[in-house]
Amino acid sequence: MNRQLNRRRMMQTSALASAGFWIGTQAKAADSPNEKLNIACIGIGGRGAANVGGVESQNIVALCDVDDSRAGKAYEKHPKAKKYIDFRKMLDKMDKEIDAVVVSTPDHTHFHPSMMAMQMGKHLYCEKPMAHTVWEAREMTKMAAKMRVATQLGVQRHTLTNMHRSVELIQAGAIGKVSEVHCWISGDRGMPAMPTDKMAAPPGLDWDLWLGPAKERPYHTAYCPYGWRFWWDFGTGETGNWGCHILDTPYWALGLKYPTKVAGSGPAIDDQRTPKAMTTSFEFADQGVTLHWYHAKNGPPILQEKGLSDRGMNTLFIGADGMLLTGFSKYKLYPEDKFAEFKAPEQTIEDSPGFYKEWFTACKGGPPATCDFDYSGPLSETVLLGNAAYRAGGGFDWDANALTASGNEKVPQFLRTEFRKGWEAY
Repeated sequence: MNRQLNRRRMMQTSALASAGFWIGTQAKAADSPNEKLNIACIGIGGRGAANVGGVESQNIVALCDVDDSRAGKAYEKHPKAKKYIDFRKMLDKMDKEIDAVVVSTPDHTHFHPSMMAMQMGKHLYCEKPMAHTVWEAREMTKMAAKMRVATQLGVQRHTLTNMHRSVELIQAGAIGKVSEVHCWISGDRGMPAMPTDKMAAPPGLDWDLWLGPAKERPYHTAYCPYGWRFWWDFGTGETGNWGCHILDTPYWALGLKYPTKVAGSGPAIDDQRTPKAMTTSFEFADQGVTLHWYHAKNGPPILQEKGLSDRGMNTLFIGADGMLLTGFSKYKLYPEDKFAEFKAPEQTIEDSPGFYKEWFTACKGGPPATCDFDYSGPLSETVLLGNAAYRAGGGFDWDANALTASGNEKVPQFLRTEFRKGWEAY
């Protein structure tokens, strides 16, 4: 990395100086709740384009993408925004002009721009699953708290009415004490074909910058613009893709934070590609709950055992007095005859003013957004721990305070990845 960009802000504290991070001042709220934020967006094609649209009610002052072609539509829509390829140059040159940053890059490049922005005191909206590894997610969560910046993870389904009602049912004790939760994403995406031919990067794409901290490898359409999700060097598989959205419901309903035991299994492990299926579980000792996660083509076995359909559903709560089967748009209580005359509890969760608006309000000095890093950091870590258990070929005990695993010597290598030379620190 170009260390000249940040030498003047190198951290003085021993802990962060040893990691090479640099920092500015703590975040400042807007002068007035009605004042618009000056926002910079990093990664503006694909999902990034949707996030640009989500924040365009504010002042979009800068747009950054390593691919001019995919960024083109956003550039056209916001011609007054300054355009950059390298986020480091953008943040350095526009430090005084930017209030907040949106990061919508592939998973492996969430950490560096997010940390740089927060260390400069910029508020941050980041796409799920927050980071590429557990260590990165923890560092980002700590930095957000240290710098007192307003954060929001892109778990936008948190605002759905059905999720609110499902959470209220569990918290009101409709099915009694919950001991098990089963969550899943149906499908079999993963294990893409290995590239066998050579390709040149298309014009307008800075492939080296796209790789960022990942190991060097030749460009191929198998990785970019979308296939990266199913390669461990870049993505976190279908679990990373959907885990934060779906596990959000039990996390919220049961007040979960860090598991104490993690297990994982699935098809043969490939050191480069994510699997087409996976089963993981997490024990939460404090709540007496076991949370199961499945990436399974036809849903988890528990559905057949209970005679239930997964159509439109993704989560099954099992309580002492019944079951709640729910999804993003509907729910149902079981046994059906027991709950035939059931009256739902009074609404206690307020409707969201809008997922992006929550963040704007927090940036301007209002209450924290509902998926700020205090909440979504542990959620992201759990999703990533499931991947670590699968890749390590088995379970382990987890010490969340020390960020250490015991009982499986293969786990540590999957908790933190080594950054490519030049990206170790900034």
